[in-house]
Amino acid sequence: MSREAEITCPYCNSILTKKEGKRRIKREIVQKYRCLECNKYFSDKKLGHKSYPPKIILTSVSFFNQGYTLEETKKLMAKRFKTKLSVSTINSWTKSYSNICTYQKLRGSGKTLFQPDEIIFSHKLQHKQVYNFQLHRAKLELLKNNILERKFIQLKNYLEKIPTNDFPHHIFSMPSEEDIEQRASQIKMELLKITKLEKQNNANLLAELALKICPDNKARHETIQNFMITNDSVTIAVEVPVYLTNDDIEYFKSKRFTFDFENYRTPITGHIDVLQIRNNLIHILDYKPEAEKVKPIDQLTIYTLALASRTKLAIKDFKCAWFDNKNYFEFFPLVAT
Repeated sequence: MSREAEITCPYCNSILTKKEGKRRIKREIVQKYRCLECNKYFSDKKLGHKSYPPKIILTSVSFFNQGYTLEETKKLMAKRFKTKLSVSTINSWTKSYSNICTYQKLRGSGKTLFQPDEIIFSHKLQHKQVYNFQLHRAKLELLKNNILERKFIQLKNYLEKIPTNDFPHHIFSMPSEEDIEQRASQIKMELLKITKLEKQNNANLLAELALKICPDNKARHETIQNFMITNDSVTIAVEVPVYLTNDDIEYFKSKRFTFDFENYRTPITGHIDVLQIRNNLIHILDYKPEAEKVKPIDQLTIYTLALASRTKLAIKDFKCAWFDNKNYFEFFPLVAT
């Protein structure tokens, strides 16, 4: 049975599937599957009846949204994939996915601010393992009207400090004690009961497209992050490092926040998967495969407390969510604390 690439049956949505050989369709070779529930056959050809494989189509869209012209995108695709595409074909793809890849609405303005090879700043963080912090410079500037100026400046200053020597990178490489965790994803808190709101969001559609070009499970986070920061209109940064100190925790308690930790030592560290600005709020998103089976409210609340502490913003300025390609669950962290 194949669950490694999140293969589900398009007829009954079962995850109980089995590989049944491969076949060639025009310019690509596709994997055939048989559903063990309804016994129907299907393939992993994922973009409807398009003649080109998903990687060609979606990489073209991403190049275009980085600010390259259609002609430049054509040349870049020829160099990377050794394939000849027409400008009209690429143009049709960008239009087909403009409703999901919403950065196209901001693309013209972004091009006036940064060159295509400068629009997304990337910096490798050596934090026990390697994290690829990325900051979309154009979106950061273009979205400043979506949030109060004071909040924007404080968030911007923090994000721009991350790749510098003034950021305390050393605390992310501190050895953990065997019986006490300091990673936000491992800590449990005593929070107030909240009701998670299930909804559909453009993040689901972006994740669905990104998974079509994902080489394997290990690359899911990175592939989705890269696709979102390039193609949506609200993601300003990915793999954002945050940390929470004992002084931060004591401060929140002094303000009558009700949370408590079972076991922890400070600083508590973590990396936010996706950071967005929308509707005068800062959105903290975490990609979770099989999102409906988990409830990372503790983790996301800690991320909020940490980022609020670093930026001197209020908890009410944040909203949290976790998602996959099918589900999107959100909550206000202020309610949880």
